[in-house]
Amino acid sequence: MFEKTPLATAIALLCIAPIASTAFAQAASPGVAASAAQTAAAPAAASDASTAKTASDTALPAVVVSGASDRQDFQAERSSVGAKTPTALRDIPQTVTVINKALLNSQAATSFQDALRNAPGVTIGAAEGGQIGNNVNLRGFTAQNDIYLDGFRDRNQYYRDTFDLEDVEVLYGPSSMLFGRGSTGGVINQVSKKANLTPSAEVSTMVGTNDRYRTSVDVNHPLSDTSAIRLNAFGQSLGSTRDEMHNKDYGIAPEARFGIGTPTEITLSALIQHNYDQPDYGVPPLNGAPAPVSRNTYYGITTDRTIQDIQTFTAGIKHRFNDAFTISNQTQISHSMTDARETAPQAILTGPLATSTALANGNHTTIPMDDLFVKLQSHDRVIENHAIYNDTMAEYKFTTGPIRHDVIAGIELGHETYSNQAYTRNNLPIVSLIDPAYLSNPTGVTTTTGNYASSSANSFAAYANDTVSLGEHWKVVGGLRWDRYQAHISNTISLPSYAAQTNSYTSVRGGVIYQPSDWQSYYASYGTSFDPSLEALTVTNFTQNLAPETTRSFEVGGKWDLLGGNLSITSALFQEEMRNARTQVSSTEYTLDGDIRVNGFQASATGHITDKWQIFGGYTYMDARIVKARDGTQGNVPANTPRNTLTLWSTYSFTPHWQIGGGPTYMSARYAANTNLVRVGGYTRWDAMAGYTQKKWDVQLNLLNLTNKRYYDALIPSDGGRSVPGIGRTLLATGNYRF
Repeated sequence: MFEKTPLATAIALLCIAPIASTAFAQAASPGVAASAAQTAAAPAAASDASTAKTASDTALPAVVVSGASDRQDFQAERSSVGAKTPTALRDIPQTVTVINKALLNSQAATSFQDALRNAPGVTIGAAEGGQIGNNVNLRGFTAQNDIYLDGFRDRNQYYRDTFDLEDVEVLYGPSSMLFGRGSTGGVINQVSKKANLTPSAEVSTMVGTNDRYRTSVDVNHPLSDTSAIRLNAFGQSLGSTRDEMHNKDYGIAPEARFGIGTPTEITLSALIQHNYDQPDYGVPPLNGAPAPVSRNTYYGITTDRTIQDIQTFTAGIKHRFNDAFTISNQTQISHSMTDARETAPQAILTGPLATSTALANGNHTTIPMDDLFVKLQSHDRVIENHAIYNDTMAEYKFTTGPIRHDVIAGIELGHETYSNQAYTRNNLPIVSLIDPAYLSNPTGVTTTTGNYASSSANSFAAYANDTVSLGEHWKVVGGLRWDRYQAHISNTISLPSYAAQTNSYTSVRGGVIYQPSDWQSYYASYGTSFDPSLEALTVTNFTQNLAPETTRSFEVGGKWDLLGGNLSITSALFQEEMRNARTQVSSTEYTLDGDIRVNGFQASATGHITDKWQIFGGYTYMDARIVKARDGTQGNVPANTPRNTLTLWSTYSFTPHWQIGGGPTYMSARYAANTNLVRVGGYTRWDAMAGYTQKKWDVQLNLLNLTNKRYYDALIPSDGGRSVPGIGRTLLATGNYRF
């Protein structure tokens, strides 16, 4: 019954929004309108004299709640993810979700994974094979290689933190015209905090159940009337409701900006992070579902660890010749190293010996759980990534008669390298399914050096996009991008021993926007993407000679700014289809005969309903299907793609200083792999918060998973499909002091 409710609600919203929006716009709350008027004097606007208000911007006022910090405003006005430059959300002809630091603070969300719970249509994967770190699916397609940091591909494989993030922007739909290869289901862009001209400093400390401790600092210091420096840093030691799970991480992110508010601005920044985490490969399947063992059950060696070191350095210069013409150049250099010693449950055995029969095909059996055992397998490797990117872009605004043009054009260059040295631990123990032994150094284990993979790629791209304003109410968006991607890979043991591939592809983007008034916008858009076989600098043998997979998307939707611009509502219908998906014909042959299609609906509501009550919510319905395949999966649902996802967070300030809030995250059932043999049930998780705010300090309590719901967070498709249990009930207390 519950699965039908979000869909019915969302469809109703799509139908009534154009009608209801008129009434809302005309009946804007006086209290909300008064709050909106305060926006012009907001400190954030004064912090950067280089930001000029446009007509589109003023149509999207933000609310500052009287007596509360501006960090509590969830509503975003602009995003750079949909046009490569800061653009009003109503002028982007695609669905965009902006998760800002105010929302993250309200939820006490400190990890990238927790931030993405606010983006419907996003699901989480886990460390797998040659990949590690944040693995996500977006509208049914993997987005492992579609995570960006300040507009540059963040190909480093690590578990990201939010300590230096102002926003997390999610752009839905194929977007190779803006971002190059990949971006099949969309892209996720991390926006770093920026140095500004307003002096500020904040220290935050978090303490929680299960030995969770975290401290972060954020200091911004103007050096002159046109320059400033900012420093963000964090350190944490996190326990978990899962046995043996413990993470120790720290990071620092300095930035310096010179020439703020002048024609020439220079920015220098860095991100340095270290992770020492306990890997979690979850539980194996039994009888077509995750094995019904205790939620805290751990299958692995207690001395396992994942060590990650990340260094990213960015330099940018931007020169504004006049109000119409600007040129910018940015360079980013990054390096990451992952040293992983990880153990996973590989198979369920019918006996305690390595030679015992292993279950298969969803692990269906009538044997009692007490008589089943788990074979452990190592996933040890040392991975290194290096990348250097450069982007030169020009922005030019001009008019031809009654037509106004906003043109961006640029050139991107990139060089990437990747290496992966695999190791295998032999003779790992066989453990009980329901009561596995927790061993630190099992006897008889030996280590064998495995395959060494080494690869590199060079990329070149030229792109141009024009947003054409036809009179007062119409905009047409059109863009082209030509990419040349050349990659090669070599293996010492695995096949192919060597492979090279050069791909050239032209991506397109088009959209029409109709804006009959300053509070409503309707659009239709089309976009494409391409995925080379060596896109991730890894390759499945016999696919290296195939042409890129290609995806196209159609989307129609509307965006409404109600209550004087204080409540933003969006809805959209979309279809995304990969018509030449790679599919396995035999053990030695792959072809491009596959077809994967996702039809769906997405809606969101963000902002203030009153000056005291605000919400952030979204819903996505996905009808995903493997329409055609040669590997036996035709007709199945793609892995880790739920039909319904819903997220809602709401807060209410019942006094100038006290605030309460909370909301659910809902996800319907999913399959762990394309074979659809292992089904992971749906769930609803509830979170809550209460906070007290003063000018200089505030305290906040967050209760995560307040009903202690048992659910599965990340899915791993290999070995029949493994499922990682989500966090149990957790209480967090946070204190912030500003000076």
